[in-house]
Amino acid sequence: MDFSKIIEAHKEEFYRDLDQVMQIQSVKGTPVEGAPFGQGPKEALMVVMELAKSYGFETKIVNDAVGYAQWGEGDEYIGVVGHLDVVPAGEGWSFPPFKLSKKGERFYGRGILDNKGPIMACLFGLKLLKDSGITLKKTIRIIFGTDEENGSGDIPLYLSEEKAPSFGFTPDGKYPVVYGERGIVNYEILTDFSADQLAVLGDFIGDQARDHVPDELAVAINGKTIQVFGQRAPSNAPELGVNAITLLAEKINQEKSVSGKLAAYFAWLEASLKDKHAGEGLGIAFSDADSGNLMVTPYELVKKDGRLSLALAVRYPVSITEEEVTEALAKHLPADSQLTIVRRIKSHHFPKEDPNVQRLSNVYEEVTELDGTPVTTTGATYARFVPNIVAFGPSFPGQKGIAHNQDEYMDEKDLLLNMEIYLRGMLALAEK
Repeated sequence: MDFSKIIEAHKEEFYRDLDQVMQIQSVKGTPVEGAPFGQGPKEALMVVMELAKSYGFETKIVNDAVGYAQWGEGDEYIGVVGHLDVVPAGEGWSFPPFKLSKKGERFYGRGILDNKGPIMACLFGLKLLKDSGITLKKTIRIIFGTDEENGSGDIPLYLSEEKAPSFGFTPDGKYPVVYGERGIVNYEILTDFSADQLAVLGDFIGDQARDHVPDELAVAINGKTIQVFGQRAPSNAPELGVNAITLLAEKINQEKSVSGKLAAYFAWLEASLKDKHAGEGLGIAFSDADSGNLMVTPYELVKKDGRLSLALAVRYPVSITEEEVTEALAKHLPADSQLTIVRRIKSHHFPKEDPNVQRLSNVYEEVTELDGTPVTTTGATYARFVPNIVAFGPSFPGQKGIAHNQDEYMDEKDLLLNMEIYLRGMLALAEK
């Protein structure tokens, strides 16, 4: 059966339905009754459930947090787990962030890559499979989460009522199959200063959050504003951005805007972190054969209770422990500093020799004619929280740093190619 022709024949229908989902501002909001992660994510879930029903699937919403569309009757199922929540749009868009826009052969919009586009491609691909008259031996369940971007608090709510899949994938990483995800630990470095020392500094102003490299930052020093502009990138790809925190430290040092202990602090910040993404400036340059180099991203600098607070996101290789990273980092802090862990996610590893992993790898190779050898990633996906799943797409080799940015995009040919890979992948997993 020529699935690429079937997809081509129905693509406009898919775009119409995807646009409905893209228009919902499904950013995490204040919890309310019936919407534990805010109204936006819940609205997106309700719209998708209605679409799934119109496709002829059985649907269910679990604890107001996760919904699924299912084809098949078996208790054991293959799970495809994606998410409908998105990070805030931010500034600097050339297109409406909450709409499916197209220019040339490229789609734009918040979530087109991460993760509305890919998970809706899975749902629509399953519809095309069903409509083609194919019979599967196993049940397929497309699962829609609503809190992936903020810690995956939705997954325990799902697993408290539903069995985990026997195997599955999340279309929220990269190709080929991702069998390992690095550990993540976020630190806060609090450095003490006297009131007189900090009095020369105003507040740091800029868009700072753990999901991205900050691209603009300003601070008033003795009444004079110093402002810098960098380049935003996802926090798991700091080398693709230009970090405004380290740029600001560099400018303060060049202009000799502060003296004494503050001067020493900003000198440490620049020397330890500017363009040193592998942790070499902090004594944490760990690496291994499977994962490559450790990765560090400073993502927030603020005044806090008479101290300066610097937040770091560290992604460490699968063979390294969080304790090793913490012990080494503690030896390379500025004077009078305390190190606190504010977030931790253990590394994830799935056997790359597993037959189902090999099935997905084979599908990827057949469709793309590219090498399907399983890989590891710096990202964090639902694979860490849902048993028995791996990350699989949607980004192809060489595509990096698109999610969480302004003008988030996905090329039309890649979106449709993803649908074919996912359709064929679900078929390969469910026909055995």
